[in-house]
Amino acid sequence: MTELLQRSATPYVETDRLAVDTLRFLAVDMVQAANSGHPGMPMGAAPMAWALWSRHLRHDPTAPDWADRDRFVLSAGHGSALLYGLLHTFGYDLPETELRGFRQLGSRTPGHPEFGHTAGVECTTGPLGQGLGMAVGMALAERMAHARYPEITDHHTYAIVGDGCLMEGVSHEAASLAGHLGLGRLVVLWDDNSITIDGAVGRSSSDDQIARFAAYGWHTQEVADGTDVDAVDAAIARAKADPRPSLIAVRTMIGHGAPGVAGTSKAHGSPLGEELAAEAKRLAGWEHPPFSVPEPVRAACKELALSGARERAAWNAAVAAFEVDAPQRAAEFHRSLARRLPEGLGDALLAVPGEAPRATRQSSQACLKAATALMPELVGGSADLEGSTGTATGGAVVTRDDYSGSTIAFGIREFGMAAVMNGLSLHGGFRAYGSTFLVFADYLRPALRLAALMRQPVVYVLTHDSIAVGEDGPTHQPVEQIESLRVIPGLQVLRPANDAETAEAWRLALERTDGPTALILSRQTLPQAAPIPASNVAIELVATGSEVALGAEVAEALTSDGYDVRLVSAMDRSTYVPDPAAFTVSLEAGSTVGWRGLVDLAIGIDEFGTCGPGGEVMAHHGFTAAAVLARIQEHLR
Repeated sequence: MTELLQRSATPYVETDRLAVDTLRFLAVDMVQAANSGHPGMPMGAAPMAWALWSRHLRHDPTAPDWADRDRFVLSAGHGSALLYGLLHTFGYDLPETELRGFRQLGSRTPGHPEFGHTAGVECTTGPLGQGLGMAVGMALAERMAHARYPEITDHHTYAIVGDGCLMEGVSHEAASLAGHLGLGRLVVLWDDNSITIDGAVGRSSSDDQIARFAAYGWHTQEVADGTDVDAVDAAIARAKADPRPSLIAVRTMIGHGAPGVAGTSKAHGSPLGEELAAEAKRLAGWEHPPFSVPEPVRAACKELALSGARERAAWNAAVAAFEVDAPQRAAEFHRSLARRLPEGLGDALLAVPGEAPRATRQSSQACLKAATALMPELVGGSADLEGSTGTATGGAVVTRDDYSGSTIAFGIREFGMAAVMNGLSLHGGFRAYGSTFLVFADYLRPALRLAALMRQPVVYVLTHDSIAVGEDGPTHQPVEQIESLRVIPGLQVLRPANDAETAEAWRLALERTDGPTALILSRQTLPQAAPIPASNVAIELVATGSEVALGAEVAEALTSDGYDVRLVSAMDRSTYVPDPAAFTVSLEAGSTVGWRGLVDLAIGIDEFGTCGPGGEVMAHHGFTAAAVLARIQEHLR
């Protein structure tokens, strides 16, 4: 796609200038029309975006889901008007009417980019830093896909990040992992404008970002003039030629060309106003009506788009040849890309349950091994806890020298792990899982929330799920975490009680393609307890996970006292409907907030745990059959 805009002739220089101004003023017009938004970033970053999209980005606007396209992530999602301007000028399905509806209800141009809402948007961004983490996941997915299907996989991942993205802690976790894995197909452009909402970056940060990324093992460069399209183009070319992931610091001015506010935080998050917008256009020599794309720019983008279409046609031919030469591998590629499960998976999971007591984390490990044997696209790992969380499947570990493995050593980077998982899933062709202790789900929660918002079918394996963790004490004993996960829209939360339910939980997680799943698993060994069905009962006990076994003991005692009792295992509480004719009691070793009002008596724990052997801690907090029975009998008197 580089042949159209070679910089040797003056007409192309003029097209560059016109295209950059087009992107700048489309953003200004969008924000002005909405009377809301962020004009400063697009005005400063337009030249680097144009250099990337006109010289390097390999894509076809008529096929935004082309599997071998380059990925572009606008991590600084508040600059969404820049992305929408690019999509519009290059011919994606984003007409002028949508630009005029910027940030309005029902438009395809929301205030921050949303995956699945706008063609060409690769991921939902806005929470700063997470776009970089997802870009790392996409770049990792490309290398892993290339290791499996080198005949038909060969693309780059690009991102534009801002100062705020690099301040966020997730940028450290993700960039460290990218450097460790040598993700040389990742090129990150840093919009180095030295401004944040409150003022100059220097008020709060004096990091040497170039030295920082070099220490991670990245290739680093600086472009002193962010308006120099040639210089940005050359820097990207050098980055692509280097085997390391690359950071290019591009020195820009926020609100470029807007007198009085350029280079200040005033340009960040407010419309320029009619007078200042008009003056900026006058100074730039821009005489076109609002929302204009001049014909030379439209023609250039059309030719670039046709070049991308030709590249996709060549790729389609390569896929057809691949299907002939390696039909089994080709079928696997298409199946995984379509997120179709392999035949026999259900039977493999059904074969997991046994009769011997074991922790549900161990049951989960058996399920995961059975699934990965049939699903090479099922990849993931843990935040340095695979032996504890049951995610050691025996699969080879992914390294910078060999990306063909299925195990990813995420390291102690929970937030980064979850962001990378999102990128792996968004890339396509992989199903991603990651694990840590349930109490540390708080570390990864922002990325989990984005997974739910983007409806990505990632799986979180969260173990050591209650105060029964014991000796590690209250820092490691989750209390409020299960309930806090249940309130996230679109997140399926499953807390199985035994082997059979754990196998069912994995089946539900893998069959689901429109959202994430959290598996809540025990550290301690559990009996293979089962629900006790009954009709016309006086008492209904509803329990989850490890408390189902406790509920069975309580049910037996109540039955001996002459009560008709039903025991319900509510692995997915959202499906539980209490019996209006019975006295209902919930048992869960966690917060009772979500149970109150649902049942007549909610038995749980609404305080932090205590250090000690797990069984003693459970007893100390009232989780014994005798203590539960006494509380129920007190309410029945």
